[in-house]
Amino acid sequence: MKSLWSELRPLLGYIAAFSFIINLLFLVPAFFTLQVFDRVISSNSLETLVVLLIGTGVALLILMLLDYVRTRLQNVVGTMVDERLSPPVVNAIVERAARNPTGTRTEGIRDVAALRSVFSANGLIAVFDAPWVVVYVAVIWMFHPWLGIGAAFSALLMLALAWLNDRVSRRALETLQNEGRRASHYVESSLRNAEVLQALGMTQRLLVRWRTLQDQVAVMQTSASRSTGAFTAATKTVRQSIQILMLALGAYLVLSQQASGGIMIATSILLGRAVQPVEQLVGSWRLLIEGRAAYRRLSDLSREFERNESRVVMPRPEGRLTAENVSYRAPGSETQMLANISFTLTPGEALAVVGPSAAGKSTLARLLTGVWAPNTGHVRLDGVDLAYWPRELLGPYIGYVPQDVELFDGTVADNIARLDKVDSEAVVAAAMRANAHEMILTLPRGYDTPVGEHGSRLSPGQRQRVALARALYGNPQLVILDEPNSNLDGGGEIALAQAMSALREDGVTSIVVTHRPSLIAHVDKILVLAAGRVQKFGPASEVMKEMQRQAQVIVGQKAA
Repeated sequence: MKSLWSELRPLLGYIAAFSFIINLLFLVPAFFTLQVFDRVISSNSLETLVVLLIGTGVALLILMLLDYVRTRLQNVVGTMVDERLSPPVVNAIVERAARNPTGTRTEGIRDVAALRSVFSANGLIAVFDAPWVVVYVAVIWMFHPWLGIGAAFSALLMLALAWLNDRVSRRALETLQNEGRRASHYVESSLRNAEVLQALGMTQRLLVRWRTLQDQVAVMQTSASRSTGAFTAATKTVRQSIQILMLALGAYLVLSQQASGGIMIATSILLGRAVQPVEQLVGSWRLLIEGRAAYRRLSDLSREFERNESRVVMPRPEGRLTAENVSYRAPGSETQMLANISFTLTPGEALAVVGPSAAGKSTLARLLTGVWAPNTGHVRLDGVDLAYWPRELLGPYIGYVPQDVELFDGTVADNIARLDKVDSEAVVAAAMRANAHEMILTLPRGYDTPVGEHGSRLSPGQRQRVALARALYGNPQLVILDEPNSNLDGGGEIALAQAMSALREDGVTSIVVTHRPSLIAHVDKILVLAAGRVQKFGPASEVMKEMQRQAQVIVGQKAA
């Protein structure tokens, strides 16, 4: 956010400078009117009228050009806000969503759009024009003190309405935004389970819950719209009333020979210009409130993911993985999912993580990739804490297949290439390394087959095999597989086992989370988790013997 402001500050300065000149030029019509009524008509001078017309025309031409340039600058500022904020915000919300999948994922993108709207709308111009109310009131005061007092009172009345509007509507508008996002997120998250909704006949019940949320939003929106609309209508009415009363005051001063007719008309023009920014502020208040709330949330997001320090680029890791007293609990929870996990893998070793459901196996896999950060302890790759590695530099060295595989909309090749520019040789090499090449060739268009949103055009087993090829793309040095065979058939199981054996031969450190014994034959070590703690860790043969011995003891106890 700080770097963005350093870029925007000069442009906002130019907009302020243009606003200064534009507001000066807005004085021209009032003074033109004053001169016409008080000099041209009284002197019957056509030459003076022509000169005034030419001068005023030139001033209005300059005013038009400057106003156009100011509007274009506004658009540039809005575009800069979008271009500068969107990439880091997307990175931040992806990282936040990876850490906490249940959190809102698109809020930051909406906040960038709201902030861009603020800089591109009339509300920003009203903010720059508002200080000129004092100048216009001062000029009116020069015409006559009573007129100045009336203009000052009018401006203060309009500002009071704007302040009161803020006090009344701020909390309601912010609550409306939050509830609207909550209702939208409820539908978005529910649609991920559309198949279950249809199969179990839950759609109508989902609709009832969604309508309840929507009704709450509608009530809040009606209340907020009623309040905002009332203030907008009141502001317009007050403005018209002020102009009429000021015109009546000017007429009285003319009748009492305390002012001229030119002053009366010029005052009316200047007063209309003086209260216009205030009226614009009232009309743009909701947009400004949304922009302020969006800026606050983006500032919080930037502090959460701030990366100012430059770091030394580390060399390609060899694959030595160390977990040092790693503990983890989910955000907002007091229960530890993992506690004091410690082990070391040398380059090229393969580890199987086994244990009952809810033992913390998938959580450990996420911690070992660096997707999640431990609450205490460290996960190190070649001695370097994973938290130290920038993700764009660490990613190519890591292969990861999550438990719930989701592909991205695009072709098979796009997904294997990790959404980078497709290098055909590297894509085919990764697929062959994962023993998925033959399977991919059976697809309708081979590597160019569109997978659909979330990989919906492929079967679960095909998605897992493509995900394995994606994990092995670019020759990573650490590969972590979370239940990679949960949807595989016999042929897929054999292909996966062969790929794991090849990884060991190539010196790639690999970790597989599994319930099936078929993959345990291809690992060097086994780590047994239970209730988030290490129960056993050591060479695969020793751990397997110990597990078999304990199983026999349990069977004997049951038989007895």
